[in-house]
Amino acid sequence: MFMTPIRLTERLTNLFFIFLGTAIYAFGLHYFFISNELMEGGLTGIALLLKYVYNIPPSVTTLVINIPLFFAGLKIFGRESMYYTMFGVLSLSFFLWIMEWFIRKEWLVPFQTQDYFLVTLYAGVTVGSGLGLVFRYGGTTGGSDIVARIGHKLKGWSVGQVILYMDVVIISVSLFYIPKEKVLYSLVTVYIATRMINYMTEGAYAAKAFTIITDHANVLAQTITKELDRGVTLFPAKGAFSGKDKEVVYCVIYRHETRRLRALIKSIDPSAFIIIAEVHDVLGEGFKSP
Repeated sequence: MFMTPIRLTERLTNLFFIFLGTAIYAFGLHYFFISNELMEGGLTGIALLLKYVYNIPPSVTTLVINIPLFFAGLKIFGRESMYYTMFGVLSLSFFLWIMEWFIRKEWLVPFQTQDYFLVTLYAGVTVGSGLGLVFRYGGTTGGSDIVARIGHKLKGWSVGQVILYMDVVIISVSLFYIPKEKVLYSLVTVYIATRMINYMTEGAYAAKAFTIITDHANVLAQTITKELDRGVTLFPAKGAFSGKDKEVVYCVIYRHETRRLRALIKSIDPSAFIIIAEVHDVLGEGFKSP
């Protein structure tokens, strides 16, 4: 099927950032995880465990484990759905092999220290950043993600629960092979990586959304526009108890503007009903371009 220039550019951009993300991820695994015997969840955790116990290169196990999962996913979800997944799996295996080759040639000296708090911090940030890029641009690195999606498709299982259970089982098994202190540090690393993934996928432009029910909607909207230079939307509403017609004020602001907006609302209508929600990404005028 013919692909438009815009569609082609979008796909090439996605592939580039998935490629970059797997490179960062592979670097983090070798530079921080493997050199300090830390654990990961999912099928990457199995690859690390096989490395620690049998010295099998993760580049091999990652590819071998994912091949049957990929074909199962291809049969169930179709080619288009698995396109970026296969690219992510191959890229990750390639960069894991590159890192192994660099280490053998001593072009890359893995980071080793007795300060495991430092290791967990940098390991989590590095791996989380890499995976965050992959996920943000529509890819995956296979493994437990494919298993979870298959389980959801065939059995209706929760994707999040499947991944969580797999992580728990794999990290628990690792207790038989690596010191429990390192397993505990690994849990901290996984937490930091998860936070980084959320940061990368949900956006760095965290904001607050204000929904304000007030009798002075027009005055408040004009004040917000003038004082904060923010766009405001008014929604018609009706109080279920009072039966009165009202207007609801809706506005999105940066997090640091929260205190100032609350003060403005209080000065105009101290009895206003305010709902404040987290906004993880904002596109449009005053924030970032779509």
